[in-house]
Amino acid sequence: MRDDGDRAERGGAPPDARCAGQVLEVACDESGSDGENLTRGNTDVFAHASVHLPMESAADHVQEVRDRIRSPAEVYKANHLLREKHRPVLEWLLGPSGPVYGRAYVHLTDKSFLVVDRVVDLLVGDGGATALTLYREGPRVYGNERWQEFLDSCNDLMRTRYNGEVGTPVDSFFRVVDVLSRAGADDRVGEIMALLGRSRSRAESFRAGMLHAPAMIPVLNPLLPAIVDTAAHWSAGGRRVLLVHDRQNMLTEERIAWIRRASRLQGLTLVDSREDARVQLADFLAGIARKIASDELNERGDPHLTALLRPYVGASSVWGDDRSAALLRPPNLSPRGARGNSAV
Repeated sequence: MRDDGDRAERGGAPPDARCAGQVLEVACDESGSDGENLTRGNTDVFAHASVHLPMESAADHVQEVRDRIRSPAEVYKANHLLREKHRPVLEWLLGPSGPVYGRAYVHLTDKSFLVVDRVVDLLVGDGGATALTLYREGPRVYGNERWQEFLDSCNDLMRTRYNGEVGTPVDSFFRVVDVLSRAGADDRVGEIMALLGRSRSRAESFRAGMLHAPAMIPVLNPLLPAIVDTAAHWSAGGRRVLLVHDRQNMLTEERIAWIRRASRLQGLTLVDSREDARVQLADFLAGIARKIASDELNERGDPHLTALLRPYVGASSVWGDDRSAALLRPPNLSPRGARGNSAV
């Protein structure tokens, strides 16, 4: 990565937004939200996108997308641009001549890795290299079916809302851990599983605390840490930033206050995306980024589209898969992101 202020490489704000005292308005939206249901949801990647553009310019660019695609749909979404027949429009939007090049930032979350990281951090106290090892080697050691059962049990253990009996997620998690421990893995993965198997008291304390004092900040929801990371990115260098975000039920007044405490934001305003062209562009980018990143994660990526997305991807994205990360990330993207951004 170069140090010469290349906006496309860094996904940073344009130079005219760096003036001292100026409040930078950045529009945001997300794609792939399934709440805390990260392992059984409809998507395996969560993407949060932010763009910095004047409203008038954004409106012109949204209209240009409509003019190029010519769909009768009243509301355009990312899936319009992802259709093969509209490939030239997609490449224009992401490419150097497009409206968001150098003016946008994307935070990606590999949902399964987030779940593993959270569980390992809670129960073992080391969500770093330990979580990465388990995430990367677990499917090979235990097989895909057993590994999916483990992921699902981790998800249930950490979810704020669980409709079953109080002890059920704890019992289910340790039944799965016991089965995997008896599978006889004798490498580092086996050691990690053994550590998890000895952590029942921590798991029970966690669930009991959640029952009596439900977390205001859900542990597994990727939206809030993504917004905090977005705020940190645009606030770099002491810039004063106001985020304008599409309305989300998750973004209550209490949680917005928490986001402001966890960042240097001047404020966070919720709007209807249909009334803000900047948010519509962020919506396009988030949906496109989620699809490209998911395809790459599942080894069906399009090399050209992945290369077009790469300049936008944030260095603090929560991503555990090393193969896809090497293709998606800028040179300084660390595989560690979950603990550093969450503050939950």
